[in-house]
This record gives sequence, structure tokens and C-alpha cells, in this order.
Amino acid sequence: MARSEERAVTILLDGEEGVALDGLFMASSDSDAGGVVIAPPHPLYGGSMDSPVVSEIAWACAKAGLASLRFNWRGVGASGGTSSGDAEHARADYAAALAQLASTLPGRLLASGYSFGAAAAVRAAAEEPRVRGLILVAPPPALLDRAALTVRPRDVLILSGENDEIAPAAELEEIARELPRARFVRIDEADHFFGAGLAELGREITKWLGRDDAANS
Repeated sequence: MARSEERAVTILLDGEEGVALDGLFMASSDSDAGGVVIAPPHPLYGGSMDSPVVSEIAWACAKAGLASLRFNWRGVGASGGTSSGDAEHARADYAAALAQLASTLPGRLLASGYSFGAAAAVRAAAEEPRVRGLILVAPPPALLDRAALTVRPRDVLILSGENDEIAPAAELEEIARELPRARFVRIDEADHFFGAGLAELGREITKWLGRDDAANS
């Protein structure tokens, strides 16, 4: 499958006059399939939408027929504002991206993120009823809002590397067990940065979304 064309987009922040986030939108061949917002890791530790993990999530979703929107936090790359690790700023940034995607696409919406971005996805998705599922890659358990995870029943996929010391697999597997429609996947030999296991991460996401293109190629 050829990679879909990506285009740069501008995401306006509600209540932040003159401040906008930069993003990348990857369209789907099926305009009714819906889409996913993908958030990067912590902005103060080099987290951006150019992360290989964030790109892999977008590509995995494209193979499953979903459009995607990934973005840079405020103060990162071409995004306006000042970089912040504040959870409320992250929720607001994510919510702006989610609102933009929701305004342009019919169909289901999913929320996704990697590390710090996964925690922001959970908080923002709790406020958007159209979000039908969550794809959470290596979310640090201490950052996860457990109440937001259970606001309404959703399909949830949580993935972590077997050697991840920041988002330990055992703790995340226990969290998944507590959710009625969650699946946990442990990626062999991977740590928090997925120097190993990146392709397996993508395959597991595509498989969970219900269309494993590898089997049809």
C-alpha cells in the first residue's frame, strides 16, 4: 500500500488569540471511515509529530483506512505559544486538534498518543462523545486519568514494550484488565522509545483496527 499524501494544516487554539498549532493531515481513501488524532510525547523532552513512533501510528491507521491528524504541542516546531508540560495545556492542545478533525470528517473518531501524548488523549477524549476508541502507546501510568478512561464505554488498545521502565508493561496490563473493552499488547524487546519493535507496534495497531493489510498483500 502506498503512503497517502500528507498536507500541512493549521489548528487554531480556542481562547488563544493569534496562537495556532502546526499539524499534518493524512487523508483516507474512504471519506466515511473516520479518523484519528495522534499526540506526540512530552514537549519539554523533544516530543514532536516527527517522532518515529507517532509516524508509525499514523501509518498503521492509514492501512486500516483511517485519516489521521498529528500535531505539535504549543511552542514546538512551527506551533505558536510557549512550550509547557502542563497537563491542562496539553488537554487544550489535543482538544483543538480533535475539534478540527471532528469538524471536517464524518464517521467514527479515535484518540491516540504516545507517552505523555497518550495521557492527553485520554483527557481530551473524555469530553468528545464521538470518540469511539483509544490507542494508547506507552502511557506512563502515573499520568493516566483513570476517571477519564471510564467516562463512557470505549474500545481501548494499550501497548507497551517489555523493557519499558517509564510505562511498565505489568502496570499497564493491570489497568487494561480493569476496563471492560480494553486490550493490552506487550511488544517484545522494546523499551519506551521503540528502537526495537516499531514495526510490530504498527502491525498490532492495524490488526486491532480490524484490517491487517499484511495478510492481504
